[in-house]
Amino acid sequence: MKHSQKLISIFVVAIIALLLEFGFHHPLWAQILITLVGAILAFSMFVEMVRTLMSGKYGVDLLAITAIIATLAVGQYWAAMIILLMLVGGDTLEDYASHRADRELKALLDNSPQIAHRLEKEGTVDIDVAEVRVGDHLLVKPKELIPTDGHLVKGTSLFDESSLTGESRPVEKSTGDSVMSGSLNGDAAVELQADKESKDSQYQRLIALVRESESKPAHFVRMADRYAVPFTLAAYVIAGIAWFITKDPVRFAEVLVVASPCPLILAAPVALVAGMSRASRNGIVVKTGDVLEKLSTARTFAFDKTGTLTHGTLRVADVTPSQTDWDEKTLVQYAASVENNSSHILGRSMVQYAAQRKIKLLSTTDVEEVTGKGIQATVDGQTVKVGKASFVAGTTPEVKQAQTAVFVSVGAQYIGQINFTDQLRHEAPQTMEALKQHQARVLMLTGDHQGTAEKIAAQAKIDEVHAGLLPEEKIALIEQEPKDHRPVVMVGDGVNDAPALAAADVGIAMGAHGATAASETASVVILKDDLSRVEKAVEISSDTMKVARQSVLIGIAICTGLMLIASFGFLPTLVGALCQEVVDTVSILWALRARNSHNKPSQKNLQGNINQAQS
Repeated sequence: MKHSQKLISIFVVAIIALLLEFGFHHPLWAQILITLVGAILAFSMFVEMVRTLMSGKYGVDLLAITAIIATLAVGQYWAAMIILLMLVGGDTLEDYASHRADRELKALLDNSPQIAHRLEKEGTVDIDVAEVRVGDHLLVKPKELIPTDGHLVKGTSLFDESSLTGESRPVEKSTGDSVMSGSLNGDAAVELQADKESKDSQYQRLIALVRESESKPAHFVRMADRYAVPFTLAAYVIAGIAWFITKDPVRFAEVLVVASPCPLILAAPVALVAGMSRASRNGIVVKTGDVLEKLSTARTFAFDKTGTLTHGTLRVADVTPSQTDWDEKTLVQYAASVENNSSHILGRSMVQYAAQRKIKLLSTTDVEEVTGKGIQATVDGQTVKVGKASFVAGTTPEVKQAQTAVFVSVGAQYIGQINFTDQLRHEAPQTMEALKQHQARVLMLTGDHQGTAEKIAAQAKIDEVHAGLLPEEKIALIEQEPKDHRPVVMVGDGVNDAPALAAADVGIAMGAHGATAASETASVVILKDDLSRVEKAVEISSDTMKVARQSVLIGIAICTGLMLIASFGFLPTLVGALCQEVVDTVSILWALRARNSHNKPSQKNLQGNINQAQS
């Protein structure tokens, strides 16, 4: 039986007992009814406690069970009824808090895309999302969910990604931009090309993360359970001494009535679930509660470079015309017009670059893509080629070492090159500084060349760099970290990062565009393409653990004080039952504070937010 159903049943029994005693003046029947119900519920609680012990966890309901039995034995049946009402009411409140706290995660399951509109020669065909294949052209109508990960090939629209990233503001996207499955299209129909099958898409991976996320108690919760063991012994000692001195068994019941372990067994888990909920609202999926404790005490943060500290996507760095009669705008216009017909990553970056600078694309015909070399098309009656140096006509240009570029020719004339680079995330330096303020070491673990790694590290304000590493070497470095440098947090995004994410105490995956292996291996997934969410996760973890400890200590302190008062006979069982359960409720409500931030933003953070908004 669910706790809410038990609570309703107890309420019904309480009403009947009230009518029997005060309506029909049959207190004996009221006592018999409450005693029978109390005994049955106490037995069911005992069975549940034994099952908890057998599962390897501490069962700390013994005090509550003893209090119910003791009050019934000394004839204080109304106190027993109040204990039952408040105890089951506390369990019901915990259920409500848990359901409310993880609502943001469960919402993913309720909004899964089901239908896709595939564009075929004969027209639009509705298919199941499982039938979508890479390369399919799909039509997404207004107010529809994106069925699978892809990029726009036609149209511009606003997309609501709040269920995926926690960002409430719609994001405008146009031709060449990537879109995530599960995001909600705005008021304009768009056409996209599928980059992944539905089962491999962003949304389905997030659903898999939610389904894998089980309620695993954190180390701190297990400590709280251990607190309950000496607390229970202390309660029995105080109650026993009071009984021994006064020779009154009622005094034993009065002490046990206020000796509730509920703040220990309810408050900390509720705080952790609330903290996980707050994280999800900030675009951070935390799989298990123990991750929050590890993050709150993390001493070392290791970052991968490509796709983590950098954007991981090559963007236009500079445009270099080779002829004086060709300017940068015209060079980009010709190149982007041709590349608009390609799904190549450099082509998409080029089209996006043109769109950002409001460069109008020209119409193209006779498009031909040569695998591994480039693409050509007819523009204004001339053949335009974009691709490798050996593919374009005319004089072969010299390419700088370690530089990615595409070359452009019009007719038989080479007209210039467009260079690409992977850029540092603008939020990276501020994030590294924020982590250092948490007294943590920050280092880079990358497979890239030493020179490139040191350049990025200097820009990101990272002092310790380990470059040219294979996956197994990253694991070795993480495992060799001494105890005083732990817990170790590894942040990465690619398939090659998955082993290191698993080896670290906490693995954080940049999951907005990351590989499935990284997201599934990591214990934390950043849904928004924003590195500052790593520091945000640390902040949320610290706040959550602070609230959890406060909740437990508040409960222990008040319960201990009430036990001492009750031992002197100042708290009748009925009043004690009410006081004790009020304490439980206060502890749980205090734990729910972990859902929200309690820190006022510093002037530095405010200025950082202003600078970021202006950029």
